[in-house]
Amino acid sequence: MLRENINNAVKDAMRAKDERKLSTLRMMNSSIKNADIEARGQGKPPLADGDLLGLFQKMIKQRQESVELYDKGGRAELADQERAEIAVIQNYLPQQMSDADVDAAIAAMIAETSAAGIKDMGKVIAALKAKYAGQMDFGKASGLVKAALTA
Repeated sequence: MLRENINNAVKDAMRAKDERKLSTLRMMNSSIKNADIEARGQGKPPLADGDLLGLFQKMIKQRQESVELYDKGGRAELADQERAEIAVIQNYLPQQMSDADVDAAIAAMIAETSAAGIKDMGKVIAALKAKYAGQMDFGKASGLVKAALTA
């Protein structure tokens, strides 16, 4: 489904002559193909939509880091370019959960997995990734899970 949407958006961007969007969409397709090739090399099937969401989040995180570096280096035009790419990629992610929703999801998942301590953190994070792929920043979530399990 996501792959189809991206391929259709590539065609639309070509028709509209929107170079920034077109290059970003092509980059997304390239990343998907590379991830599929890597998965095939490990004997796994092509990535499912949930896995693609994780890939897109990773791409956004990379661009956010670049924006910070470009801003620090006084390269506003490059930072703006990265922000435009982030905006295009975010169109393919589901709505991000609010902080309150993330806290509630973590509490529910800790209860659901019967996590008792820090040794169960991996189990909680895996369950969160399975249920909320693409909807939360798992870097932040892991810190919150750790805090909840050590309290």
